[in-house]
Amino acid sequence: MLTGRAAVDGARTQGRYVVIAGRFDVLGGSMGAVHGERVARAYRRATLEKLPVVVLASSGGARLQEGMVALAQMLRTAAAARGHSRAGLLSMAVLRPPTTGGVLASYVSLTDLRAAQPGATIGFAGPRVVEVMTGAPPPPYSHTAESAYAVALVDALVQPVDQPAWVEAAIGLRDLRLPSRPTLAGDPNGAPGVADGPWLEVLRARARSRLTGIDHAARLCDSWVELRGTDPTVRAGLTRIGRRRVVVIANDRRAGSGRPGPAGYRLARRALALAGRLGVPMLSLVDMPGADPGPGSEAEGIAAEIAEMFAAMAETPVPTVSLCVGEGGSGGALAIAAADRLLMLEHAVFSVIGPEGAAAILARDPAQAARYADRLHLTAGDVVALGVADAVVPESDALTIDAAVTAALDAAVAGDRLRRLDAVTARWVR
Repeated sequence: MLTGRAAVDGARTQGRYVVIAGRFDVLGGSMGAVHGERVARAYRRATLEKLPVVVLASSGGARLQEGMVALAQMLRTAAAARGHSRAGLLSMAVLRPPTTGGVLASYVSLTDLRAAQPGATIGFAGPRVVEVMTGAPPPPYSHTAESAYAVALVDALVQPVDQPAWVEAAIGLRDLRLPSRPTLAGDPNGAPGVADGPWLEVLRARARSRLTGIDHAARLCDSWVELRGTDPTVRAGLTRIGRRRVVVIANDRRAGSGRPGPAGYRLARRALALAGRLGVPMLSLVDMPGADPGPGSEAEGIAAEIAEMFAAMAETPVPTVSLCVGEGGSGGALAIAAADRLLMLEHAVFSVIGPEGAAAILARDPAQAARYADRLHLTAGDVVALGVADAVVPESDALTIDAAVTAALDAAVAGDRLRRLDAVTARWVR
């Protein structure tokens, strides 16, 4: 185990971080008393100096020769990692071959961001131990970096040559752009022959060619480090917009049904919690017809996950901004949009229920959706008039949208600073 202070390009202030590097070539990188002590000291030094931590993991697990003394290091290192996190500092890990046992089940898995080297063995127990304990070898796809990525235990698969760039992007010293996607064909104005009004606005918001949340994120964000989830309709990243670090939650309406399930809200809460710990604002880019109401989501507690998201939004200590870029459907969308400031693009819509659902409930005929769209007060202008949203953003060009988002973030951050100053002043006056 090697620990120390590192710097990017010889930086003296920004660009410094604490590194914790496992060495599998020495006793299998096993964690004994000295390993645990070095890790705990490294986290304490990083906390005192307010530095991020980068873990380069490679370990076969606890050092068997030291018995329970080695096993006790899991608690020590986990406590040190959590203390660093409570101080509002960022941590990340690169899982190299292999990363297993007590190291994976303690401080490595408590990092904020995790990448893995393709082909690496990743798992609580190594394949040989699994075979002895269960009586059968694990299948070939198990206990690998790829299987960990598939279930979102790691956020990225990164080749050795690209690992320094991923670390520097996570720290905020290098830009890794979110790739843009090609625009799909379709009429951006909804459907020909439909008269102006709420139903046309619904069709515009749902247009196949309209940019969805993740597409706006690709244009807005100068850098993107993915927080991976298993629900493709919700994406999240630690990003940079201009000079400001921001955590972004973005819907991808093109993925699957476009309706998030429970895993989507768990990812959104993870992203919001990261913003809260780091003290950076959160931006959500909303575009979904609503949460997934299917039996699978119901069995996993979709209502409870939405409730937890509302509570997390209400309790977060950082400024939040939301932009509805397409359709905002029911409580599933509002759970991610319930920010300090809610903006709506000019042709976006937000409703208590989709027009088809309203027609099915009130007329028992979904075909009357166009008629019921008029009664839902769902246009951007209607939602602002109701006092739920703060402003309508013109869709004339991308620069106008970018400027509106940046201004809203500036205002939210400034308002948060004023609230903190008022609180300090009130305590001082008393």
